Amino acid sequence: MKLTLIAAAVAAIAGAASAQEITEFRVGILGGENASDRLRSNECIRVQLEELLGVPTKVFAPADYNGVIEGILGGNIDMAWLGPSAYAKVYLTDPEAAEPVLVKVNVDGSFGYHAIAFARADSGITSFEDMKGKVFALGDPNSTSGYLIPAYELNKAGYSTKPGEYFSDVVSSGGHEQSIVGVYNGDFPASVTWADGLGEWEDGYNSGALRKAADAGLVDMTQLVEIWKSPVIVEGPIVLRKSLPERVKIDVTGHLASLGFMDPECAYTFMAGEVKGLKPINHAAYENIIEVRRAAGN
Repeated sequence: MKLTLIAAAVAAIAGAASAQEITEFRVGILGGENASDRLRSNECIRVQLEELLGVPTKVFAPADYNGVIEGILGGNIDMAWLGPSAYAKVYLTDPEAAEPVLVKVNVDGSFGYHAIAFARADSGITSFEDMKGKVFALGDPNSTSGYLIPAYELNKAGYSTKPGEYFSDVVSSGGHEQSIVGVYNGDFPASVTWADGLGEWEDGYNSGALRKAADAGLVDMTQLVEIWKSPVIVEGPIVLRKSLPERVKIDVTGHLASLGFMDPECAYTFMAGEVKGLKPINHAAYENIIEVRRAAGN
């Protein structure tokens, strides 16, 4: 009881100190699922950060990745969980806009994930060899697993992502949820999304967009089949606006780092499935992705 009271007092003091330096705190959520689901998945974080900082905390769910990126660059978003490619775009546009502070750690202690290409199990498609002359859907242009890495890896392997060269067409699904549901409903033969690659396919792996779609009842994973998996991609960072007061950055980073222990249910929804927790990360972890994005010219 005494420890609980002390912790509450420390949190109150920290919140009071932070409140003297900021008047609100704004969290941006990348696209990938519909806005109402994104807001619901992050509501527990919003409430906790509002209590921690002692100022109104708002969550923004723009229609696409670029809305969050522009929000960070314009100083209108204070915190976001970015994909590596989205962070690369922020950094290449303004190196002083945001800093990585934490990264999701998988249940096995790793902090990577994969781009996963998939098709319907009844389609007869088992690899990209079977996709010649068919429609392939990529996701948001600022997505690492939905666009940057699959386009890079497929082009390198000889599966040109220029429409009409290998695939009959390469279309945009709009985001991860749209990719998953689109393939499931037969809107296009195959697409790509992200997952940690751990656990069982039938569950949508342990964490990622497939797990969120399966948990939400949007798809029956037994009706989908994996046709390609990328090399490991470093997990995207939680970033904070660089110009935030240091006290705020310390408070937010410390709170999120202990989220898995303090509130496992909130951690599950916030981090898209079963994870070990969050650990510190810095800019150096993303230099390779930044170079890939720079080479892509966007």
